[in-house]
Amino acid sequence: MQLTVPQPEVHEARWWETMADGRLHCYLCPRHCHIGEGQHGFCFIRKNEGGRLLQLGYGRPAALAMDPVEKKPLNHFFPGTKILSMGTAGCNMGCLFCQNWDISKAKSDQVNSRALSPEAVVELALEHRAPHLAFTYNEPTIWGEYVIDIAREAHSAGLNNVMVSNGYITREAFFDIYRYIDAANIDLKAFTEDFYGKITMTHLEPVLDTLKWLRHETGVWFELTNLIIPTLNDGDSEFKELCDWVLENLGDDVPLHFTAFHPDFKLQDKPATPPETVHRARAIARSMGLKYVYEGNIYSDGANTICPGCKQVVITRSWHSVMSNKLKNGCCSECGMRIAGVFTKAEAETRREWAANVTHR
Repeated sequence: MQLTVPQPEVHEARWWETMADGRLHCYLCPRHCHIGEGQHGFCFIRKNEGGRLLQLGYGRPAALAMDPVEKKPLNHFFPGTKILSMGTAGCNMGCLFCQNWDISKAKSDQVNSRALSPEAVVELALEHRAPHLAFTYNEPTIWGEYVIDIAREAHSAGLNNVMVSNGYITREAFFDIYRYIDAANIDLKAFTEDFYGKITMTHLEPVLDTLKWLRHETGVWFELTNLIIPTLNDGDSEFKELCDWVLENLGDDVPLHFTAFHPDFKLQDKPATPPETVHRARAIARSMGLKYVYEGNIYSDGANTICPGCKQVVITRSWHSVMSNKLKNGCCSECGMRIAGVFTKAEAETRREWAANVTHR
């Protein structure tokens, strides 16, 4: 799907204001970039031109692919279905281990992109019979204007929308961007400020705030991913602290994916994560009371969904493929227990209606 074509018209950004010294203050994410004339923000795709903040990623996807929804990863959102995934250039984090660095560390004019309007994106999903769209590969928050317009069109066409995000967003922008989002996977990259500061060049607390907003102020179904990097965030005490926080602030039914790291970008001096470390993290999380804990980037039975009631496997997976699904209307076929998630269109609609009636503070 890679194609170079004439670029779409310039699109003005949202979530900015002019400062007294003429620079532009972008308050889309917690970086709060102050951008001088002709300069880009940290994300590379928000630029000050003539006193206006431009969104250079709008209508310019740099990556398009058809994926299984499990690859996002989402294990409790319409299992076994496919999703049209897309990303642009740039990112608002500086992760040393980025595995999509060829686009996330590039400016919009440094990637091979194609012009695609929001309407055309939805048409492409319908053409390929994909019931969902995913905003992923790089950080979709930084092209939130494009996300909103695509997601609105997708809902009108009966499609679902998924954010795969680092969760680094301000409250001022959060509810605008997530208004038409049905599901999300948020990378909780570690559980120490030291890791976030040194390895991602950001901060932990804003990500935790985003998770609380998702849980308590939206109808968005979401799951968490924690990439385990040897020597940096692989200690038992950190796994326990992370799980404690999830239990206290989000609940025991939020799926948590522990995934294995492989050396990439500027973090090639670390070894790949041993499967035993991933197994240990999952065992700790389950022993502490989290109901749905998964293993990713390795082959294991840790990809299966287990009923918290009767302990039977209700969904069997191999890597990103669903081999069997024994759920009946979102319930265990053995004991009848309701499995947390969104498995039917009716459940998705109920969440949308609930979210529409929430008054955000």
